[in-house]
Amino acid sequence: MRAVLFPGQGSQYVGMGSDFYEKFDSVKEIFRTVDKTLGFSLSNIILNGPEAELKLTQNTQPAIMTIGVCIFNVLNQQFGLNLNNARFFAGHSLGEYTALVCGGSLTIERAAYLLHERGKSMQDAVPSGQGAMMAILGMTIHEVENEINLLPKGEICEIANDNTSGQVVVSGKKMVIEILNENLKKKKKKGILLPVSAPFHCSLMKKAAENMKDEIENTNFLKPKPSIISNVTAKEETDVDKIRPLLIDQITSRVRWRESIDFMIKQGVASFLEIGPGKVLSGLVKKINRNVKVSNINSIEDIIND
Repeated sequence: MRAVLFPGQGSQYVGMGSDFYEKFDSVKEIFRTVDKTLGFSLSNIILNGPEAELKLTQNTQPAIMTIGVCIFNVLNQQFGLNLNNARFFAGHSLGEYTALVCGGSLTIERAAYLLHERGKSMQDAVPSGQGAMMAILGMTIHEVENEINLLPKGEICEIANDNTSGQVVVSGKKMVIEILNENLKKKKKKGILLPVSAPFHCSLMKKAAENMKDEIENTNFLKPKPSIISNVTAKEETDVDKIRPLLIDQITSRVRWRESIDFMIKQGVASFLEIGPGKVLSGLVKKINRNVKVSNINSIEDIIND
C-alpha cells in the first residue's frame, strides 16, 4: 500500500521543474494558468530566479505547489501511473494544498491564489526581525516541551514542526528562541536557527489565520480522492466541512509530521513516494521508520530510474 507526499517550504530552488517544463506541453499550460491567476510571471521566477524573489514566502508557496502538480500530472498522463489509487496523500504545511489539488479537491487556480495570499499574510503577521524558528536535533518532542516550560512565562515559543523523534522545530519570539538556544548549548544539545522570514506555525500567526479565514471558507472544495492526512490532526480527512477549518488552524498549529507518517504506516502503508522539489520528506520518513520503502521524483531522470 502506497502514500504520496508533497514537500513544504524550504525545498524550493531556482530551475526546479525545468526539465518537465522543456519536455511537456501540459507543464507549460499549468505554468501559464498559474501566471494568469496571479497576474505576474511566477514561472519566470521559478525557472530563472533570482533566488531572492523565489524565497519570498508569497512566491515560494505557490511555486512549490505548481511543481508538485506538474510532476504529478506528468506521472499520471505521460507514464500511466495512477497515483490516485494510493491509500493517502499528505503534504508538509503548504504541501497539503498540493495534495488537495492532486486529489481533485481544489483547482490549481484557487490553490495558487490561496497560497500567494497565505504567504503574504504569514509574512506580514509579525514585524521583520521579531520572530524566529529553530530546529532542535537529537531531542524528543517531550524533551523539547520540557525545555520550553523552563522559558520566561508569557513569552511565545511553541513547537511548529514535529518532524521526527530527533528533529523538532520551534517557532516564536526571536528573543525567547535565542534564550532557548543558549539553554540547549549549556546542555550540549544542538539548535539550528533557520533562515526563515517569519515564525510560522505558532500563535504569532494568528493575524494571518484571521486574514485567510474568509478566503478559505469561501473556497469550493470537493471530496479528495484519496484521503488527505491533515497536518493538524495527523489523521485522514475527507469531509470538506472539516478540511476548511483545519486549513485555517494549520497556519497557527503544529505540523504533526511524525504522527502523520506513523498513522499511515499503522493503516498499512509500506511505500512512500515524495513528489516535488528536494528530498526533505524522504529523509524524514527514513528517520521515522527504516522498514518502509521511500522514493522521490524531482526530475525526469528520477522517473526513469524509479
